[in-house]
Amino acid sequence: MGSRDVMAGKSKQVKGKINEVVGAIKGDSGQEIKGKIQKAVGKVQERMGRATSRPR
Repeated sequence: MGSRDVMAGKSKQVKGKINEVVGAIKGDSGQEIKGKIQKAVGKVQERMGRATSRPR
């Protein structure tokens, strides 16, 4: 489960970065903010995945 969260988190970060850049280019602050939020959620999910996949 941990490695899935890591990959899903990275994917969300990439999608968020794309939304952020496209929003900045289009001048759409809503899309830009959505991208920043997506990136933050992706980082949290990735960290949670890494934490659960560590040996105890």
